[in-house]
Amino acid sequence: MRKLIPFLLSFFMIQFAMAQVIVKRDAEIETMVKEINSDSLKAHIYNLVSFGTRNTLSTQGNSTRGIGASKQWILSKFNAFATQSQGRLTAYVDTTTYLPDGKRVNRAIALGNVVATLKGTDPNDKRIFIISGHLDNMRTSVMDSVGDAPGANDDGSGTAAVIECARVMSKYKFPATIIFVTLSGEEQGLLGAYYMANKAKAASWKIEAVLNNDIMGSNNSSETNIINNTQIRVFSEGLSVLDTGRVAMQIRSLGLENDGRARQLARYVKEVGERYIDNLQVMMIYRNDRFLRGGDHTAFAENGFAAVRFTEMNENFYHQHQDVRKEKDIQYGDLPEFLDFEYLRKNTALNLANLANLAKAPAVPEEVKVDVKKLTNATYLYWKAPKSGNAKGYYVLIRETTSAVWQKKIYTETLEVRLPYSKDNYFFGVQSVSAEGNESLPVVPSAGR
Repeated sequence: MRKLIPFLLSFFMIQFAMAQVIVKRDAEIETMVKEINSDSLKAHIYNLVSFGTRNTLSTQGNSTRGIGASKQWILSKFNAFATQSQGRLTAYVDTTTYLPDGKRVNRAIALGNVVATLKGTDPNDKRIFIISGHLDNMRTSVMDSVGDAPGANDDGSGTAAVIECARVMSKYKFPATIIFVTLSGEEQGLLGAYYMANKAKAASWKIEAVLNNDIMGSNNSSETNIINNTQIRVFSEGLSVLDTGRVAMQIRSLGLENDGRARQLARYVKEVGERYIDNLQVMMIYRNDRFLRGGDHTAFAENGFAAVRFTEMNENFYHQHQDVRKEKDIQYGDLPEFLDFEYLRKNTALNLANLANLAKAPAVPEEVKVDVKKLTNATYLYWKAPKSGNAKGYYVLIRETTSAVWQKKIYTETLEVRLPYSKDNYFFGVQSVSAEGNESLPVVPSAGR
């Protein structure tokens, strides 16, 4: 009985601690979220549409039409935002020559991503967080580089979200680095994304999260015309293509098929997004992308980075990959009048809240372990402090094995915790937490012996 008393006291103390954990909004992030403006997003969209077409194969030399003109306009926006950043934001067009591939590129092109980097203020913090959308678009034929293609939603919406986040966030300081990028060549086969992701892997960039935005500004579907501007989908892969051999064996052994880096990022996006954005529910979809379809985040996922895709709840296929025309009283074409700019505002703010919370948080805790030296119905977790950032404390996360989201958060300022929960019955994670309450991504413990 005497041995049982400390355990019971520990149990009740933990129950009390869990009841006291109330995650509050960061006042600075709240301010940034309020600065996201639907009229500003609308102006970005109409400017993008004004270039006639942004097909990857379209003209590069015209100052008012084609993908070349649109890249220069986006670059000018980033450079304008740089003036308010005290030298922390720099922008350029990252260009490479792409040769004919016998598929969707029939001549040599200058493939260019427009990149703006908001340098982190902590020289010891090497983490990078990326927000992306693709600036190119297409008509019914992906090879039609001459005809008009508005591309308001696909992917003017994602591109506008990137521009708007850069506009707001460039005024603020973050310990970690944030990259805002509008990618080219998505419709031609994710060309710009693969170029950037391959480059990042070769240079060992410490990319911790990629938030890709593609088709996120319309609120209705082509089949039902049901209006839904209160939900957004986030797609995430379960297992990485790099999870092979002994890594795959460990995942199977520990039952961590739903705890890969992208899936953890999706959970994070849902929790943080719903904390800051009113009247918006994040719907986690357990696929890397829509059924048999793909997007730019795939290039990053295949290179081992945590990458997810944001997409509106119901796509309208009358307004996607279509020549502008009217048939049988149905208006086809990706026109700006079909966008819901208030919905786009919320979805853009969802990106900002997550980017800001991630970039303000300390780095993840190191060497997170669960003790397995002996069989017990309790769980002992221990870890080391993060390599960068000022961690005031840590959240220990708990969820049932069938739960899609974390269900409990226990706060501690120590580097260990004993829990009256069996490691057989629950999944656990540990986050670093700043003094302002900004959490890092979770780390799932490995076996400690």
